[in-house]
Amino acid sequence: MLINLNQNKNLKLFKIISEVAAAHNQTVYIVGGYVRDLLMNRKASTDIDFVTEQSGIELAQNVAAEIDPKLKVSVFKTYGTAMIKYKDLELEFVGARKESYTENSRKPEVEGGTLEDDQKRRDFTINAMAISLNKENFGELMDPFNGIEDLEKGILRTPLEPARTYSDDPLRMMRAIRFASTLQFTIEEDSLDAIKKEAERIKIVSMERIMVEFNKIMLSEKPSIGLRLMERTGLLKLIIPELVELKGIEEVEGQTHKDNFYHTLEVVDNISENTDNLWLRWSALLHDVGKAPTKKFVEGTGWTFHGHEFLGSKMVKMLFQRLKLPLGNDLKYVQKMVKLSSRPIALITDDASDSALRRLLFDAGKDLEDLFTLCKADITTKNTKKQDKFKRNFEYVAVKIKEVEEKDHVRNFQPPISGEEIMEMFSLKPGREIGILKEKVKEAILEGDIPNDKEEARKFVIAEAEKLGLFL
Repeated sequence: MLINLNQNKNLKLFKIISEVAAAHNQTVYIVGGYVRDLLMNRKASTDIDFVTEQSGIELAQNVAAEIDPKLKVSVFKTYGTAMIKYKDLELEFVGARKESYTENSRKPEVEGGTLEDDQKRRDFTINAMAISLNKENFGELMDPFNGIEDLEKGILRTPLEPARTYSDDPLRMMRAIRFASTLQFTIEEDSLDAIKKEAERIKIVSMERIMVEFNKIMLSEKPSIGLRLMERTGLLKLIIPELVELKGIEEVEGQTHKDNFYHTLEVVDNISENTDNLWLRWSALLHDVGKAPTKKFVEGTGWTFHGHEFLGSKMVKMLFQRLKLPLGNDLKYVQKMVKLSSRPIALITDDASDSALRRLLFDAGKDLEDLFTLCKADITTKNTKKQDKFKRNFEYVAVKIKEVEEKDHVRNFQPPISGEEIMEMFSLKPGREIGILKEKVKEAILEGDIPNDKEEARKFVIAEAEKLGLFL
């Protein structure tokens, strides 16, 4: 099969590489994801991998010299690879190789090989196709495992026996599920069974590498595809067991609760329709994570999950630490979202006071809109009348919050009077009294006892200082 590269925006580059390879008696092929995406008419990747049956490093150096002698070539001798950054592209060159693995490592022993040897070592048939850039067959598709047919049918299949493929490099199990989620492909049955059997092997992979794949699943159009597959194969239980513990429905005295695992998957899909923010999607994934440990059946009341948001926000930190996720602002953001995830709903069901609205504004700050996006995604009822009612109520609360904010300026709240000013007013040194007075000012503003105004705050502080026995 001949691939027409004449309309490809990188044709000129491919011709140069072809000429350079021929001049140095080397073969050269485009391989991997670029070929797959080209055949799927997907947006062209800016990462292009090339294989030669000779030295990848030498080919890269010769190509760079031809394009621009000033181009830097990054060489990785251990792996026999070299990389060139050219315009907006990353070009990687590697010598074709065979690989063999030991039981406790996903780092292979490598030796030189043919193009077909190199294609055999790849994870899936759809990633094992190559396009020749050699003069005698420029543009010919090299497809020994019939990847083109799997591509057309939307199937993920390994070139070699699947159990061996996954046992050799267990990260491929995560990659299989990631491609199933991002491409919305089906994992071939034998391959899926092999993932179930080899799931425990994921333990030899670093958590950082696992999370790279997991986050790509989370950023896919419909993350539940990947999350369901992870649960079905046992990988999710090994990586984030706290989510699997949400699965199931219990019944006591004829009363049941919803399956919080499948509810969570719905919420993640819902939010993914409205945001590409990875950490907001993580907030949706973990918003009910505290429900399993707080679940309780109360006689006369039914199932309760009291305090699940508070416990859940504490669990977020433990999870981020274990999963090697960022521990800075991204962690704090997810903790905040999980902790506040039920607050807007409480305001909808009650006759919300301005005080309650001010406190939500204060606690959510600049992330209020994201919190509302999460809460709307949390509406998973199939009753369209209930859905419409919830959404109307959300809009009503949003309008009320806007009115309160315009009047009281509480979002991103800064006290109208500083600790330094309080110390100056009473000739005090830093101490607990300053913190007490600042807290009282904040509470008075949030309760609506005084406006968010400097002069009113000064009057209030003087009155409170007298109660504390501090005199001018």
